[in-house]
Amino acid sequence: MWKSTHSRGQWREMQNWIGVAIWIVMGAVIGLTMKALVKRPEETQGHTVVLAVLGSFAAVIGGMLGVGIFHLYEPLALSAGGMAGGAVFSVVMTFVYRWGIRGLI
Repeated sequence: MWKSTHSRGQWREMQNWIGVAIWIVMGAVIGLTMKALVKRPEETQGHTVVLAVLGSFAAVIGGMLGVGIFHLYEPLALSAGGMAGGAVFSVVMTFVYRWGIRGLI
């Protein structure tokens, strides 16, 4: 009985790490997609890496917020709330970066 409970706990922990990894990859893809959608002709080199990192960071923060808001009593990173929160926050942050940086360049 202890062994089945222990392996179930390990599976939940593995689901959380898989969910966080999905958030990171999803955020990078969203950042690169935002680069393709919001064109910047006067853009300098190096924004691709910045957008991928910013998208990944925003997806992790948004995923944590989504899990905290929608799945408070059963927090799993690999959940609909976590994925939706990660996607929405990543889109918002990368769009603000792409659209809002125009005045700084």
